[in-house]
Amino acid sequence: MATEHDDLLIARVEQPGGVSVRLAQQIAFIVEVDRLKTVLRRSPLIAEDRRENDAEHSWHLALMVPLLAEYADDPIDVGHTVQLVLVHDLVEIYAGDTFLYDTDAERDQDARERAAADRLFALLPADQAARLRALWDEFEARESPEARFAKAMDRLQPLLLNFNNKGGTWRTPGVTESDVRGRKSVIADASTELWAYAQKLIGLGALRGWVRRDRD
Repeated sequence: MATEHDDLLIARVEQPGGVSVRLAQQIAFIVEVDRLKTVLRRSPLIAEDRRENDAEHSWHLALMVPLLAEYADDPIDVGHTVQLVLVHDLVEIYAGDTFLYDTDAERDQDARERAAADRLFALLPADQAARLRALWDEFEARESPEARFAKAMDRLQPLLLNFNNKGGTWRTPGVTESDVRGRKSVIADASTELWAYAQKLIGLGALRGWVRRDRD
């Protein structure tokens, strides 16, 4: 249910005359999620010396899904999986990005993101709010083949960025090879072949000194 804050946000988005309430809500949501482009992640881009933002990350996942779907251990609906990856980080507009290796920030991540989901999706008409919230909840639960593959892409993409940047966030103080393997192991829940590939990259990164080995 929309709150007074939501109503004010919708009213703040300038509209021409004669626009239906439904369209006004949809446009207000589209305008609000433009803020995803301002949420910086820790991962460095491969093509340029700067960090990627959440919108760039989500786009990259949406492209990876149809390209790599053939490696899913269980058949997936590609279109549905693309919807999952496009929606999964929208809540970070309000909750912020939680760095994968930040155990302190991880403690309240679930509560922050659920509160953000309540706030953000309420901007939409009720039917679409329920639809997008269901997609977000499905991604978080990781119970469907599509959600498991979407999560695998979410973990594989920054691994590719870090490897091609000769370490990237792997060089964060305190992060070790086993930390990376542990955080990335959810890839195995969706694809045996992609997890084998990911482990090769991690091992090669450690061999080249891009991530600290546990014995170092």
